[in-house]
Amino acid sequence: MTLLSYQVFKTVAEIGSFHKAAEVLGLTPSAISHAVASMEKELGFAVFTRSRSGVMLTNHGEHMLPYVNAVLNSDESLQQAVSELKGLKQGKVKVGCFSSVCTNWMPTIIQSFGEQYPEIEIEVFQGTYDDVSYWIKNGIVDFGFLSTSSAGDLAIEPFYLDELVCIVPMDFRKQDDNDYIAVEEMSRHRFVVQRESTDADIQKFLRDNELRVQTGYHVVDDLSTIALVSNGFGICIMPKLVMNDIPYQVRQYHLKPEAGRMIGLATLNPQLMAPAVRTLYNHILDRYRNI
Repeated sequence: MTLLSYQVFKTVAEIGSFHKAAEVLGLTPSAISHAVASMEKELGFAVFTRSRSGVMLTNHGEHMLPYVNAVLNSDESLQQAVSELKGLKQGKVKVGCFSSVCTNWMPTIIQSFGEQYPEIEIEVFQGTYDDVSYWIKNGIVDFGFLSTSSAGDLAIEPFYLDELVCIVPMDFRKQDDNDYIAVEEMSRHRFVVQRESTDADIQKFLRDNELRVQTGYHVVDDLSTIALVSNGFGICIMPKLVMNDIPYQVRQYHLKPEAGRMIGLATLNPQLMAPAVRTLYNHILDRYRNI
């Protein structure tokens, strides 16, 4: 199998269409079909199923995907190493991140890094903790932002402590004038909660403090959570980074006991990063560590 056949495999798998993959790769649809047919003949099994709804990976194809990504990433690493030996900084770096990092940090990172290394392209993938972890393990991204509590067995370099705060409606009646809210008081109120794949650190805080919340609202994204809170449907706990650009009118209180999520950069193997990947990785750490 050639590098082109690997690229065809990956592109078709991501897009789910031979015709659209042909447009992306600058090939004809017949060339894509021929490449896939040759690949399947060489392998001895089908890697895609075709239907009216599109093209999907077979079980064998799903099993192959991380290995194909590894081959393509290795080729990218080789090209970057050659460029570095020539005194150039070139390549593409794929970064996974969750919502608040994407909105607060990534625009500045892309701009500041681009000013120093205009020949290195950054590709951003935004999703939940589970998404980012999956992308790292399957070679879809080179590294990603995760909290230490959600990294699992991935290597992670922690660098930023993000405080957890309690978010309440503007008309919330607190039992005292303190700038914090204790677990005991929170336990009396209805919550708006997110799935653990989105807020693993908050779920950990609730478990550690035996705070059994009552809720009828289970949402995925931060903005929906704050919208429900601002309209009086409950309270919630949020990382402070999330609250920087929230358009809804709410109040924030520190937690008692204090809590936070430690954000880090997670990789599959820190020792095997390509030159461009290592350059961006270090750029982020230098910019955001201990701010």
